[in-house]
Amino acid sequence: RVVRTHEIWGKKLDFLLSVIGFAVDLANVWRFPYLCYKNGGGAFLIPYILFLVIAGMPLFYMELALGQYNREGAATVWKICPVFKGVGYTVILIALYVGFYYNVIIAWSLHYLFSSMTSELPWLRCDNAWNSQNCTDPKTINGSIIGNGTSYAKYKITPAAEYYERGVLHLHESKGIQDLGLPRWELTLCLVVVVFILYFSLWKGVKSSGKVVYITATMPYVVLFVLLIRGVTLPGAMNGIRAYLHIDLKRLNNLEVWIDAATQIFYSLGAGFGVLIAFASYNKFDNNCYRDALLTSTVNCITSFLSGFAIFSVLGYMAFKHGVNIEDVATEGAGLVFIIYPEAISTLPGSTFWAIVFFIMLLTLGIDSAMGGMEAVLTGLTDDFKILKRNRKLFTFATAFGTFLFALLCTTNGGIYVLTLLDKYAAGTSILFAVLIEAIGVSWFYGVDRFSEDVERMMGFKPGLYWRLCWKFVSPAFLLFVVIASTLTSSGLNYDDYTFPDWSNVIGWGVAMSSMLFVPIYAMYKFFSVPGTLREVSIKTAFEHLKHKNTRNLLSKSCLAEGEYSSQVLRTCLSEKVISPITSLSCILSVITGVNVFRIPDKSPNTISITIMR
Repeated sequence: RVVRTHEIWGKKLDFLLSVIGFAVDLANVWRFPYLCYKNGGGAFLIPYILFLVIAGMPLFYMELALGQYNREGAATVWKICPVFKGVGYTVILIALYVGFYYNVIIAWSLHYLFSSMTSELPWLRCDNAWNSQNCTDPKTINGSIIGNGTSYAKYKITPAAEYYERGVLHLHESKGIQDLGLPRWELTLCLVVVVFILYFSLWKGVKSSGKVVYITATMPYVVLFVLLIRGVTLPGAMNGIRAYLHIDLKRLNNLEVWIDAATQIFYSLGAGFGVLIAFASYNKFDNNCYRDALLTSTVNCITSFLSGFAIFSVLGYMAFKHGVNIEDVATEGAGLVFIIYPEAISTLPGSTFWAIVFFIMLLTLGIDSAMGGMEAVLTGLTDDFKILKRNRKLFTFATAFGTFLFALLCTTNGGIYVLTLLDKYAAGTSILFAVLIEAIGVSWFYGVDRFSEDVERMMGFKPGLYWRLCWKFVSPAFLLFVVIASTLTSSGLNYDDYTFPDWSNVIGWGVAMSSMLFVPIYAMYKFFSVPGTLREVSIKTAFEHLKHKNTRNLLSKSCLAEGEYSSQVLRTCLSEKVISPITSLSCILSVITGVNVFRIPDKSPNTISITIMR
């Protein structure tokens, strides 16, 4: 009896918190509330929930089941259909790219956290060394001073705005992406701390990361609740919440609303980064991943919705304080969490406490999402290359250190330009393309019926007709829609008023293509590496997964087909990498003796029993 060892989660809760911690990230706070407000308030929930049910949850469920059944990372999970293994390398590389800049955003949060530990917040006044002569006390700014057509959120001469762009980023010392300068030592030190946190959270695998998420995944909910209670007590808060929840059904006639809902549900759930596959691979074989998929995806979306109350209560307060409309202060992205919200906090009694609490939330939101991305890289490559698995701690350190080195580009004076470029190209079209190919590979090449049988072997029941239809038709169609919509609505690269030069867009597409090219390159490699005629190669390459449809019949149908014990069959046995060495030995014995000595029980693919069957 030979058992394939694979680490498992210490507790079921470790897995659930890890998935929730990865899925619930900064975008839940700085993007969803604004999209909801901009696209018709409550009306936006109609396409959002629709896409969640018909595409988000099915994709989420598919990745969890795929990882749990095969107990492999993003690359080796494609033993089910080897020609698609390039998709695994694509998502691993994308996860690595995202780590290059996402860790820097976490470093910003850490920088703000340290800066908040003072009696007076540094973005409260205009008399600091980094302030310009144009810096204006926010108390003197109102609707009449801003003028018609100018958003307060774009008013970049407040102390909070200047602290972010001049005090933290030092953007004023760069002329553009061609003028990066040297890394800023303050951000570099914060980045070092972030990378060390990631390393020591992951160096022992899920045994260590599964404990860290008890803090990083739960802390944001505690802080969000505290901020919500404080926010609704502020003057003008109800105006902000009413603006957030207003229902404008006419907005549903606008295609942009549906595109925003589709892209938000896709990026929010985090399908396609290899993280869900990696996390699920550490589950027990009979774990109910169906229930987990429904639970975690629902929690993620509810969190996005509830965070809007904490955000818009404060935006309502800001609008009231400056005598402007909600649309003048409403914004998304870094401007919301590093400018508008900190400025609002600075006007509250006990502002230091509220600032520390807020940036702890941002830090923990970022850390467990970054942990998920790095775990996808580590699991994906260690499962594929055994030498890396044997030296996991060293490989974890090398990955963390390599991420740190590349991230230094984003800590320079012009680092925000590098970050903006990577954010648009590293995980934009490329991740949409990867998930589309993944959905096609599982649903059409491996087959929905075969995949459903795998799920049944794990949990004792087959996915219903609804899920099978979504996997085969709806989810691929949804992804194709998102890919086309994102491509058609894509505009040039900009950061505020700065327009990137054409050559930077070329570099951006080069980054995107560097990951996407793994799909066709590996497919061609697989095609040309299989011996036989053109027709035979096509069949073997495209349908090699048929040998794994039912592992019990692998030898009887592949290696021992109709008594053809040829040297070619023997080579097939020896080259079979997805089964253990003992399986190859069994195959060789069968070739020599004509006796099938191989059998695998139905229950789990992880246990091999050797018997004699004549």
